[in-house]
Amino acid sequence: MKNILFTIIGVILASFSYGQSDTIYSNNLKIACTVKEISTEAVKFNYPGEDVLNSFYKNSVQKIVFKSGRVQTFSEATSFKNVASVDDFENVTISRVGGEVKGLFKLGEVSAKSVGTTALANQERVKDRAYRKLKMLAAMMGGNTVYLIDQRTEGNKLGTEYQAASAAETNLTGIAYTNQLPVYDDFTKLVTDKRNFVAVAEAKLWSSASDISRPVTFKKFAINSITNDNGLIMLDGNLEGERNYSKFRVVSFSKEYFNIYYEDKSTSYNLTVSL
Repeated sequence: MKNILFTIIGVILASFSYGQSDTIYSNNLKIACTVKEISTEAVKFNYPGEDVLNSFYKNSVQKIVFKSGRVQTFSEATSFKNVASVDDFENVTISRVGGEVKGLFKLGEVSAKSVGTTALANQERVKDRAYRKLKMLAAMMGGNTVYLIDQRTEGNKLGTEYQAASAAETNLTGIAYTNQLPVYDDFTKLVTDKRNFVAVAEAKLWSSASDISRPVTFKKFAINSITNDNGLIMLDGNLEGERNYSKFRVVSFSKEYFNIYYEDKSTSYNLTVSL
């Protein structure tokens, strides 16, 4: 009876604490604080009982509920589209402005190359294929934004007696980001103590390929350990048929499955694992 009473009191006190503070909703966090300033790039605040000024980039802030009851949402965060699987790659945004990715979670470098089939290839179509592949790679990694670092495009070159003909070519390099990572605590609760699973779908993309390959898959997958690496859910595990790789990253999950990502040499993989 006493334990129940203490629990009720704790809930009431927690609710009272949030009611007396501003609340920032940032990605998967709910932070009771005092908002001090909202600048063009960031939200600055103090934690309760502290004088240290902290800040979040506005890209990572979904909304603020002020203690007055007023709610302020931020277009920077709501502009990002959801990428739940590799099939959502068209939702990936390509950005050329560094400020647009401030506050987002960095997932890794991505690069894509597209070459025309003949010296008469349409240059715009070649470039579009490179951008499409870049989006696919980002979606496989769980990203919904790519910050484009470099783009090199060469047009068709007709052959002469001194030089061979060459087709149009586009090379892209960027960094994949996401504004929201899967929650470590929610994932560990979902899998509980279960450690043996089956991968029921596979998507892979070679560095020289122009599209995702989806071979029929039914592979055993075992989890040895789960770690939280600065917000990234990392799995040490064993995938049937894959002897050279044991590190996998959870990029998304639902009640029915979770998706893991890994790279092996020049190939990127995204596997759907059944729960």
